[in-house]
Amino acid sequence: MRQFSRRTFLQRAALLTGLTGCATRAFGEATPRPNVVLIITDDQGYGDLACHGNPHLKTPNLDRLYAESTRLTRFHVCPVCSPTRACLMTGRYNYRTGVVDTYQGRSMMHADEFTLAESLAGAGYRTGLFGKWHLGDNYPMRAVDQGFQESLVHKGGGICQPSEPRNNSYFDPILSHNGQDTPCKGYCTDLFTDAALRFIEENRQSPFFAYVAFNAPHEPLIVDERYSAPYLAMGLPEKTAKVYGMIANIDENVGRIMGALDKLDLSRNTILIFMTDNGAQHKDRFNAGLRGTKGTAYEGGIRVPFFIRWPDHFRPGLDIDRIAAHIDVFPTLTEICGGESRNKLDGASLLPLLKDPKTPWPDRTLFFQWHRGDEPKPFVNSAVLTQRYKLVEGKELYDLQTDPAEQTDIAAQDPGLVADLRARYEAWFRDVGSTRGYAPPRIHLGTPHENPTVLTRQDWRAAESWHDGNIGCWEVHVARGGAYEITATFPVQEKPGEVIFRLNGVEVRQALSANTALCTLTAPHIPEGDGRLEISTAAGGPESVSVRLR
Repeated sequence: MRQFSRRTFLQRAALLTGLTGCATRAFGEATPRPNVVLIITDDQGYGDLACHGNPHLKTPNLDRLYAESTRLTRFHVCPVCSPTRACLMTGRYNYRTGVVDTYQGRSMMHADEFTLAESLAGAGYRTGLFGKWHLGDNYPMRAVDQGFQESLVHKGGGICQPSEPRNNSYFDPILSHNGQDTPCKGYCTDLFTDAALRFIEENRQSPFFAYVAFNAPHEPLIVDERYSAPYLAMGLPEKTAKVYGMIANIDENVGRIMGALDKLDLSRNTILIFMTDNGAQHKDRFNAGLRGTKGTAYEGGIRVPFFIRWPDHFRPGLDIDRIAAHIDVFPTLTEICGGESRNKLDGASLLPLLKDPKTPWPDRTLFFQWHRGDEPKPFVNSAVLTQRYKLVEGKELYDLQTDPAEQTDIAAQDPGLVADLRARYEAWFRDVGSTRGYAPPRIHLGTPHENPTVLTRQDWRAAESWHDGNIGCWEVHVARGGAYEITATFPVQEKPGEVIFRLNGVEVRQALSANTALCTLTAPHIPEGDGRLEISTAAGGPESVSVRLR
């Protein structure tokens, strides 16, 4: 079979499907393909909604969406953000994709993963991402390399992290527009919404997929005081007040999106989804009676809101209590929209259940896990979930039917069930680990897609942390051998030192003057191939490194 490049495939598929304007799917007839708007927020827990019983927070627009949607009340994700996003984009467990953590090179997704954006672009959709990607900042792992034709994103895991330009802020940030750093004016959530609304209006005559991935209310907790002031006035802790203020701003922007769909007469043929990426990041706010927070495998860490609205197709105001997860979004949307899947999927299409909640739906077993490190360790911070039972860390057993707050461990009462769920986990752990192992994805240097390539501490490996004084390295692929110019930015050092650069058998040393932050050196010839890029001084590694093929 002749092999085409990813770009050629998307262009040809888009041309073919763009000629038809309709698709035949599970509905059994040719119908206009629905638009898709997928909204996901960052660190907003199950209890961070008025419609979920929060006694303080006001979310009128999300409450309206809740009322107009079918709700999956037992929808689950990973304990932290990057793994959830990898599952969401691929329909596969994140351990298959290379994403095991949120930083230090462990949140980059292998470029051969076939994403939801690629699938829908291949089906003739215009695709756009606005907000948080967090699956790779460099070619070939950026959103623009993975099927998104339009993007306005921050880098890394959040604005103000090491992947971002120095002194970046939630207000007037520098964002990446289609791969190019672009100064912007305004508050980040408003800016991402503005871009999404432009995208929706520009593509209102053709099917579109808008992935609106707000970075709020992730820390740092920065928001205009007018949003947080009402919650401070209630006497709530400052952190909680700021989080609620950020969510109030999100709610306002969700209202803007819903209003635009109404104004453009797109609401009836648009699938609108709202969800979050993990549980709440703080313990001192309403959690709807759930145990645990972000980072844990308890329900408070992995159970999140999931509202899906599609008028005339899904029943508004209906709660479905069948367990579901991030891995189900890809197969559900591709079945509805006519997209394809290339890799083995772990998720299941929820379309039959959404169309008819009484349809026979067999029990399933879902798996969730996260902890720091280059590779996962068996059972550590893990959960095995069935419709009724949940095994946490391979030893705690909870009956969620009678104990949704996970207060009573019944493992001693049913050792047979514990053994059964442990066996299911062990089979899953072997399976996902055997897909490709845990060798890190490689950043490509010297390509026409990204030259120069800017490496940051967000993606370095073999370091204790991304803070000053640490030394890390980057796993890279030199796509083209040749002369390279390397410019590194270091924390200012009071004493002179020496910068040492190594890659693919090449070593270059250069003096670094005292009170100097910038160092530029030239490697006359770096051979192509895989390698480990190292550059440091005795005082530690750089803040960022720009690598340019000359």
